[in-house]
Amino acid sequence: MGLLVLIVSMTFALTTQVYSSNLIDQFQREHIDARYLSAEPEEQIEMFKSFFLDNMRANALLNVTHGVRLFSFIAIGLVFSFWISGVLTHPLKKLIAAIERVSQGDLNVKVPVYSKDEYGKVAQTFNEMTLRLQEAEDARKRLVADVAHELRTPLSIMQLKLENAQQTVPYVPPEMLLRLHDEVIRLGLLVEDLHVLSLAEAGRLALDRKPLDLSSRLEQIVDDVKMEAEENGLELRFYSNTKPVMVMADTRRITQVFINLLTNAIRYTPGGGKISVEIEEQVVDRGSIYAKVSVTDTGIGIPEEDLAHLFDRFYRVEEARSRHSGGSGLGLSIAHHFVKAHGGFIRVRSKPGTGTCFSVYLP
Repeated sequence: MGLLVLIVSMTFALTTQVYSSNLIDQFQREHIDARYLSAEPEEQIEMFKSFFLDNMRANALLNVTHGVRLFSFIAIGLVFSFWISGVLTHPLKKLIAAIERVSQGDLNVKVPVYSKDEYGKVAQTFNEMTLRLQEAEDARKRLVADVAHELRTPLSIMQLKLENAQQTVPYVPPEMLLRLHDEVIRLGLLVEDLHVLSLAEAGRLALDRKPLDLSSRLEQIVDDVKMEAEENGLELRFYSNTKPVMVMADTRRITQVFINLLTNAIRYTPGGGKISVEIEEQVVDRGSIYAKVSVTDTGIGIPEEDLAHLFDRFYRVEEARSRHSGGSGLGLSIAHHFVKAHGGFIRVRSKPGTGTCFSVYLP
């Protein structure tokens, strides 16, 4: 509005200046003659004033007409500008109302998307953001429920054993103390896993990175778990046709990654099956070079619909990976975040009844 008034004022001033200059030129051409030159100076001034005022009055009537038209044009322009601004800001008002509802805790709000312009893209992005927030809130609720369940089970066992010991005999047999000690260890490991996982997810996991011969370390890890595999009737082999593969890594964290993967492979591969660990030194992925380690088993496999959630905390495939036959449900999530903290990633391929292959990429 201020800009419009400034433009109109400048236009009026320039028009008046040009018109006055034209009147002076016209007076010089038409009225400066012998009669004008022979007149007294006072008469000359009166002649010029009379000419100037007469033309200004005639022009004033014309200016009034033009002014009415200009005012009408400005009024119509203002009305149109207010209308178009209302149309443009209407989607923004809906978005602001939705943001206020989200700030009050309502994550089910959705903004209608009517177009594919900038407002439509903003509304779509907002809806995707609220969906992610709702998924995060659901995950948080599931996490609290899962943690409560995992902690309740060993605590219940310990409480029951202690109550039985108090009510039956004054002497506590060693086997009961051993069972209580096992449950305490289980609780300690669960709490430690949750703590480390929380640090990794927050990007605050401290890594002691040093040059590590990954090939040599994998060979040691395979030797450590080979006895457990053989006890389950499994064949475990390590394949490496490369020279020492050096990576900058935290030895303890990387060891835990492959221990978790191998433990899962042993747990979910039936007797008579095979597990192989293979390392490749120079693997190019998206323009970057990685050391690739594949842990492949001939186990029960994983349904396709479960692969997307495999690295979620406490996630277990139904039946096969229950709390009774499986672990705490944190192993794969920990492995995923440890590898991510090293600047790498994990990929998984699986087919039910055929087996699973986890591929770890480390820069």
